[in-house]
Amino acid sequence: MTKADLLTFLRGYRLAVQASVTHDGKPQAAVVGIVVTDDLEVVFDSVGSTRKVQNLRANANVALVIGGWGKGNEREVQYEGIADEPRGAELAPLQELYLAQFPDGHERLTWPGLTYIRCKPTWIRYSDWTVDPPVVEEWEFP
Repeated sequence: MTKADLLTFLRGYRLAVQASVTHDGKPQAAVVGIVVTDDLEVVFDSVGSTRKVQNLRANANVALVIGGWGKGNEREVQYEGIADEPRGAELAPLQELYLAQFPDGHERLTWPGLTYIRCKPTWIRYSDWTVDPPVVEEWEFP
């Protein structure tokens, strides 16, 4: 699988399960709407007061699961990375990409505390259980 193949797979999904840990080490997960950049960065929006954002501000390590939910389509990506909150000129192209995928995001722009979270990959595993033998590929990023 090439990077282009991986990007096509990731962009085929609008939702991911995002996981982080609380300040006392407890797991927390949420379904988030996502977009994926050409650099395999995953972007979602949220309000700063949510548990997920508070967790990521305290500990930027993030995990996502993308795909794997449809019967007969048991293909998924496990994604680990580092989250941040881009601002200004760095945010503009990410926000544009996000709003193109989620036009309802324009309504949220007025919400107090709205922020965008960018996840930069450190490790990705793609698994395809629909073929025999299964395909499992991993990538590590600096």
